[in-house]
Amino acid sequence: MERYNNRITQLFDIDVPVIQAGMVWTSGWRLASAVSNAGGLGLLGAGSMYPEVLREHIQKCKRATAKPFGVNVPLLYPDIDKLMSIILEEGVRIVFTSAGNPSAWTPYLKDKGVTVVHVVSSVKFAKKAQQAGVDAVVAEGFEAGGHNGREETTTFVLIPLVRDAVSIPLLAAGGIASGRGILAAEALGAEGVQVGSRFAASVEASIHENFKQRIVEAGEGDTILTLKQLTPVRLIKNKFYQQVAEAEQRGASADELKKLLGRARAKKGMFEGDLNEGELEIGQVAAAINEIRPAAEILNAMWTEYLALKNALCNPARQ
Repeated sequence: MERYNNRITQLFDIDVPVIQAGMVWTSGWRLASAVSNAGGLGLLGAGSMYPEVLREHIQKCKRATAKPFGVNVPLLYPDIDKLMSIILEEGVRIVFTSAGNPSAWTPYLKDKGVTVVHVVSSVKFAKKAQQAGVDAVVAEGFEAGGHNGREETTTFVLIPLVRDAVSIPLLAAGGIASGRGILAAEALGAEGVQVGSRFAASVEASIHENFKQRIVEAGEGDTILTLKQLTPVRLIKNKFYQQVAEAEQRGASADELKKLLGRARAKKGMFEGDLNEGELEIGQVAAAINEIRPAAEILNAMWTEYLALKNALCNPARQ
């Protein structure tokens, strides 16, 4: 794949400015290495990994690709010190942080020569991330799967707002699963994209096959942002969600919702394949995903479509 030259590809030393999101229970070494080998940037999702499991995935990823890859680390993780130590010990040079204050770890990681990117859901947090010294930000809109911002700002609104507010490289996320999405994000001011849901429906994703099939079967309106009293999360509607909705309708407290959520609910749904009682995190764009494909094919198809559409817009007389 011919290298596309911009600030994102230069920052990560990759061919195309497409980052595969580090999703819990989804982004293991097989997916991350496949995306990196195809010319994008693969990320391991540390949010569902014990420290030594993360070490195993990093080591396997290093054996599977000679190209750059990174790790996504939710900053609220209880063993954050251990995770960061393992990342540095294993020589990972790219870390995406999320769900927390970037000031807590950015200076430390930068001092160790690590490229740091932070995921934000608002202009306010984008500015704070830039002030903390991150190398780039991911502006993630309301459409995205998994844990989401309380502001509920859509990607189409968020990207230009963040672009006007910060000068560092900007990645767009939320609702992007095609070349059309990449081109739209670029028009709004992004220099690359972070893609989650489309890569969840890939051969290499580590989620259960039941969940992959449920993703490709999802239609418009099948996901919803819920559990706003705790940490907002976008889920596929199922029996577990209905229990949450009924609890919220009767005015359940945050403690009651925590009890209902329990432990390992996302693991039950996403990794073990319980489509009724599990938490099924995916974005609105699942409605546009119709097949499970190898990650390299997904990336190549997205980038080929992007180039063709951009050429058509720039050279309308040739069409």
